[in-house]
Amino acid sequence: MINKQPELLKLRQHLENVIIGQSALVNRLLISILTGGHILLEGPPGLAKTTAVKAVAASIHASFQRIQFTPDLLPADLTGGEIFNPETRQFEFIKGPVFHEIILADEINRAPPKIQSALLEAMQEHQVTVNGITRKLPELFIVMATQNPLEQSGTYPLPEAQLDRFLLHIQLDYPTVDNELLILKQDRQQYKLEADSMLTQAQENRITPADIIEQRRAVANIFIDEQLEKYIVNLVAATRQSETVNPAYKEMVDYGASPRASLALYKAASAMAYLNNRDYVIPEDIHAIIHDVLRHRIILNFAATANNLTVDGFIDDILQTVNTP
Repeated sequence: MINKQPELLKLRQHLENVIIGQSALVNRLLISILTGGHILLEGPPGLAKTTAVKAVAASIHASFQRIQFTPDLLPADLTGGEIFNPETRQFEFIKGPVFHEIILADEINRAPPKIQSALLEAMQEHQVTVNGITRKLPELFIVMATQNPLEQSGTYPLPEAQLDRFLLHIQLDYPTVDNELLILKQDRQQYKLEADSMLTQAQENRITPADIIEQRRAVANIFIDEQLEKYIVNLVAATRQSETVNPAYKEMVDYGASPRASLALYKAASAMAYLNNRDYVIPEDIHAIIHDVLRHRIILNFAATANNLTVDGFIDDILQTVNTP
């Protein structure tokens, strides 16, 4: 057993108070913080995707920037660029919004390919290159992106290389009737409160970047048995050897997950164990997070659609096929 820092417990409680009926989402937001992995939130409008990310940012003593992606954005709007200073008669680099610790990439699928390409380097290398000069991003750099699956007009599908940089792809669903009733009651209570008092409450639950880095070290020291390491590799390898899961799947799965998925599953399972107050990983930690780790890394074709095979269904079949230690 381990003792999580009280700041993390306060953060978790605050997020659960803000994001009603989405305990799984809260866990995955915390996993992102504990691993430094980027996350992609997908769901219809009104499911508190943006609210969830803003709640995380408000609870951390870190710089936050919301970037509303639109088709007319230019790479310089993201990374910044060199501006001529008439007083010094020299070009000076002005940092763009990506030079913050927590980035809300709102409606990321509305960004044109050049923007997505610029963001790719930032997400993978934690740096940006402008005019041949590379500049480092903050150590606590996390991209929390949202996208709406319903509106396709004016959108650009995210390239596979960029999707692979997201640790988790979280698909949100509508809340239950009881939880939606709680949302109504909470909104009414917040409407009666002064904005200043709400801001003070959020600041009281803040956690510092130093605390997060320390807890990331704790997550990195979570024990995982060698048999579970092999289990993770076998699960990911099965996505690339679909015929071993079901011979018919060979014609339905174009691409499986890369070794980066094994690393992501390893990290996410360790963070899940940490959130469950354990210093070791068990198979249930892997099962709890595997869909969010793999669903954006597997590409099915039209044959899969014709046979009603979904990515989540394919992952379920993998879990049934690969022996659990």
